[in-house]
Amino acid sequence: MKKYNFNAGPSMLPREVIENTAKQILDFNGSGLSLMEISHRAKDFQPVVDETVALIKELLDIPEGYSVIFLGGGASLQFMQIPANFLIKKAGYVNTGTWAKKAMKEAKHFGETIEVASSADDNYCHLPKNFTIPADLDYLHITTNNTIFGTELREDIDSPVPLIADMSSDILSRPVDVSKYDAIYAGCQKNMGMAGVTCVILKDDKLGRAPRELPTMIDYNTHVSKGSMFNTPPVVPIYSVLETMRWVKAHGGVKEMDKRAQERARIVYDEIDRNKLFKGTVAVEDRSVMNLCFVMNEEYKDLEKPFLDFATERGMVGIKGHRSVGGFRASCYNAQTLEGVNALVECMKDFEAQH
Repeated sequence: MKKYNFNAGPSMLPREVIENTAKQILDFNGSGLSLMEISHRAKDFQPVVDETVALIKELLDIPEGYSVIFLGGGASLQFMQIPANFLIKKAGYVNTGTWAKKAMKEAKHFGETIEVASSADDNYCHLPKNFTIPADLDYLHITTNNTIFGTELREDIDSPVPLIADMSSDILSRPVDVSKYDAIYAGCQKNMGMAGVTCVILKDDKLGRAPRELPTMIDYNTHVSKGSMFNTPPVVPIYSVLETMRWVKAHGGVKEMDKRAQERARIVYDEIDRNKLFKGTVAVEDRSVMNLCFVMNEEYKDLEKPFLDFATERGMVGIKGHRSVGGFRASCYNAQTLEGVNALVECMKDFEAQH
């Protein structure tokens, strides 16, 4: 039986990315050594990093004056590293869900941190709107896509203060005006590659201003100056990012990824809205095209587990919703196919017909 991967992360990767990375794990560039065992200082590996950085800059149209680095620790480490490097007196955070809240918690270790806006009172079922951004902030932090609750900000906001974004779950799914940001970070395990590496995009002239002595590993300048090679980088995950960037470019770039994402989301949301058994969990205008969340209508609540079992038997993997929301979540990152979303929709229709 064919499997359709809707996991929220680590997530589905293009088959050719998996196969090409696997080949290099067996024999890297004909060296007779595995990608897993070569030195990161080897002359064959530096071109991997260089090409990966160049492709990210090309695909996201990153202007001059920005660096792209690769770090370990996931976005969770960036929750701390961002304020360590950028918070001088006061930072503002928009609280749109679990990950935004965690980021705000870490920032409080480094200085005054305020919640500029929040949708927590409504269990994050919409994005905050019409809020005022204080002009005295060192930066405003936003989380552009919320994997757990299924809301997404698909436009770059105008901010009177420097903007920093966690784009872990929607980077490369839409065009981004990078010039509006001082920093963008993303765990790569959704749209960029496999788990184990984090991509950080930094505006160079905003580094080195923190009023504190930073540990060497925490200072972004350390990694920018060494081209992500200060310590042994996650070699295999970085290679998977290279293969993913090649795939994105070969398939039309970020604009095409955006088009595909919109199409997949329309197909699934149309069925959610049509089907008598289901309903969406967030405001229509704020629906994520990456993480599509839905639950059973109240009168069919007892069918939640039967539907999950039914869908699992039909090859749907990873559609159980997060415990904070319940119900179901279909994560449709860049590698997701129309075949996959159509299979899910047919599954929903067939279950409705039975009940």
